[in-house]
Amino acid sequence: MPARPAHPPDPHEPTNPGRTHHAHPLLRCPRTRTPAPPLVPLVRAAATAGHDVAVLTSGGMRDALAAELPGVPVLAAGPMPPELFAEVARRLPGSDPANRPEPAAVAEFFAGTRVDLTVDDAVREARTWGPDVVVADAVDLVGPLVAATLGVPYAVVAFGPEVPDAFRRPMTELVLPPVRGPGPGAVTPRWRCSTRRRRPCRRPGGRSTPLTVPFRAEPHSRPGDTTPLPPFPASERPRVLVTLGTVFGDAALLTAIIDGLHPDEADVLATVGVIGDHLEDTDHVHHVPFRPMRELLDGVDVVVSAAGAGTVLAAASVGVPMVLLPQGADQFINAERAAAADVAVVVDEPAAVGPAVHAVLAGSRHAAAARRLREENEQRPSAGDAIAVLVDRVTRATSAAER
Repeated sequence: MPARPAHPPDPHEPTNPGRTHHAHPLLRCPRTRTPAPPLVPLVRAAATAGHDVAVLTSGGMRDALAAELPGVPVLAAGPMPPELFAEVARRLPGSDPANRPEPAAVAEFFAGTRVDLTVDDAVREARTWGPDVVVADAVDLVGPLVAATLGVPYAVVAFGPEVPDAFRRPMTELVLPPVRGPGPGAVTPRWRCSTRRRRPCRRPGGRSTPLTVPFRAEPHSRPGDTTPLPPFPASERPRVLVTLGTVFGDAALLTAIIDGLHPDEADVLATVGVIGDHLEDTDHVHHVPFRPMRELLDGVDVVVSAAGAGTVLAAASVGVPMVLLPQGADQFINAERAAAADVAVVVDEPAAVGPAVHAVLAGSRHAAAARRLREENEQRPSAGDAIAVLVDRVTRATSAAER
C-alpha cells in the first residue's frame, strides 16, 4: 500500500478535485480485442497524475495494451473471449450470447464462465500487486469479486446504456451463490465513474445508487500514432465512415453496405477491422485497417456502424450523426438509445443503409441533435478530473476506516 498523506483529509471537508494523493488503482478490463474505451483515458489519467496503475485482463490483451498504454503493467488473468464463448456453448448447448444475446446465455458468459475461468488467477495477480481500489467495467463481475476478496473499495465505470434488469438480474443471481463471506456487497460498487447522461436516482427501498463521478466520453486515441489516412480527391462531397468494429466484422456485410451507398453522394472511409479479405479501393472508397477512432472521425459527416458502445460513444462525443445496423451483443440496446436521443437512424438490413445515409445528409435534425450532445459532453469533467475525485474519495474512505 502506498504511503498516506501526512495529514489525513477531513471526511467532512468539501471534495477538492485538484488535490491528488498517491494511489494504487487497479483497472479491470474485460473486453474483447480492444480495451473498453472509457478505461483507457482513465488509466492514462491515473498514470499522468503519478499513481501506480495496472490493468487486470486476459493475457491475450498484453500486446494491444502495450501499444495503448506503454509502461502500464498488465496483470494476466483468464482466457480470451473465443475460449469463453466455446465454454458457454458447452454449458448451454445451442446458446450464442454474442449473436443471440438472451439473458441466460449472457449471464452465463459474464457471471458464470468468465468468473469460473478467471477469478482465481485474478485474485492471485491482484493480491501480489496490492491495489487500493479496483475500477471495473459495468458488466464485469470479476473485478468486484477481486475487490471483495482483498477487502478494498470497488468503483464501476459505466458507459453506454444501463444494462436492462432482465439481463442484470440473472447475472447477479448467478455470481452470488459462489461468494462466501462478502455476500451481495461483493457486487455493489461504492463509486460510479460514468459517461452516461442519466442522473443518479434512488433504488427501491430508499438505498442510494453509488456516488457518481461523471467524466466526458472521448474517441479512442493512441499517443504517437500519426500515420496519415489515405487522401480522397479534392471535392465537396460529404464523408461517410463505415465501421463494424472488432467483433462483427464481415467482408460480405461491409461490401453490401458500401455498395448500397450512392456512388456520387459521398466519399467512404471503411475500416476492415478483423476482416482478413483484401477489399479493393476506388477513388471514393478507401479501406483502412484498425485505427483509433479519433483519427477516423476527423472530417466525417455520418458514421455507419453496428452500434458497438465504443463507436456510438465516440461519434456522439464529437457530434457526428449515425446510421446503425446492430448485429448482436448490446448493440440493439445501444442503437435504441441513440435513436431515442435523435442522433441516429436505426436500420435492420444493409439495403436500408444507403437511403438512411441520404436522409441524414439531406436533413438537419440528426446533425443538430448530435451537436447538442457534443456540447453537453464537452461540459463534463475530464478523465483526469474523475481520477482526482475518485482518489480523493478512496483516501477519505481509507482514512475514516483507520480511525
